[in-house]
Amino acid sequence: MWYREAGQFVTNYYQDRRIFPLRFDRWFVAIGLILLVALPTLYGSEYWLSAHMIPLCAVGLATLGLNLLTGYTGQLSLGTAGFMCIGAFGTFNLILRLPDWLINWPTAMLISGIFAGLVGIVFGLPAIRIRGFYLLVSTLCAQYFVWWFFNQYKYFLDYTPSGVVALPEKYYDYFGLSELMGWDMQSYNNRWFIAILFVIGLTYFAKNLIRSSTGRNFMAVRDMDIAASTIGISVPKTKLLAFFVSCYYCGIAGALYSFAYIGNVDLMIYEVDRSFTIMFMMIIGGLGSITGSFLGAIFVYEFPIAFTVLGDYVFAGAGGHAGGGFDSAAVENVSNMAYGIFIIALLIREPGGFGALWGNYKQKLRTWPFPH
Repeated sequence: MWYREAGQFVTNYYQDRRIFPLRFDRWFVAIGLILLVALPTLYGSEYWLSAHMIPLCAVGLATLGLNLLTGYTGQLSLGTAGFMCIGAFGTFNLILRLPDWLINWPTAMLISGIFAGLVGIVFGLPAIRIRGFYLLVSTLCAQYFVWWFFNQYKYFLDYTPSGVVALPEKYYDYFGLSELMGWDMQSYNNRWFIAILFVIGLTYFAKNLIRSSTGRNFMAVRDMDIAASTIGISVPKTKLLAFFVSCYYCGIAGALYSFAYIGNVDLMIYEVDRSFTIMFMMIIGGLGSITGSFLGAIFVYEFPIAFTVLGDYVFAGAGGHAGGGFDSAAVENVSNMAYGIFIIALLIREPGGFGALWGNYKQKLRTWPFPH
């Protein structure tokens, strides 16, 4: 069988520490990533990129960030949308106020992620003394603090009273080497190229972080912080580092969501409901699973769209013309009920979520025809 460990020998420690020990996995992931980057960039339609693939990059990255904090370190958080908001507005202000030769969109996102991470450390300080529900409430304060801050100091909104800020013109006109490459950020193909590169790079970093001593410290604190402290792990330092890394990912996700998908920076899209949605994505995908973070994001984000298309097809005729399907309120209510049903079903059947189901399927495939 082609999906087996047999015959694949390890001759040094570097090979033994590879992320994908099986040759088939390495080729499958490499070819898949090349196609995922190249085909949509060259041939992707504007609708699929703008309505599906780019927003999935943003929410998947935010879910991964929350999973690093909650799934791997055991620290509950409901401030995800607030940290995404910091990343979005931080990127906007950096591009708006710094000269063209000094800043561009990717650099601004990376710096804004640091801003979000530093704010995350501040709101992660209570994690040193409290845990569980009380920590959840303290992180929820970050959401309302961010809203108060940007509403109070209109300078960061470029003195826009509505709270909806148009992207700076030089975001579209200037992109590093755009003059040489002829790139235009009006094109969703180019936005997708940058978004997927960020997601691949940050996912690769997260995977290696979890495999490092830092990741093992995260999981030791999650499993039993008293035992972790006994063996010499600095629990406060580990928790604050987890908050920084998680909020860094969320900040970059917020910048991607506003700049690559929405096309403006709006306070209203970073309400507390978005924090709950990201949490649903993490639970359905699986706590402590990088793959599950993206599987959960795909399910939660795509379900309302699929349900709307189904309603249009059933009630508006086989042609699928809009006008006779479900209204937005029905779609939202059914989606929320579906999330609840899936969470309950997964907690009963497979608490590890979609990530664990995917891992079990791969394990059965490796032992076929003798699955256990």
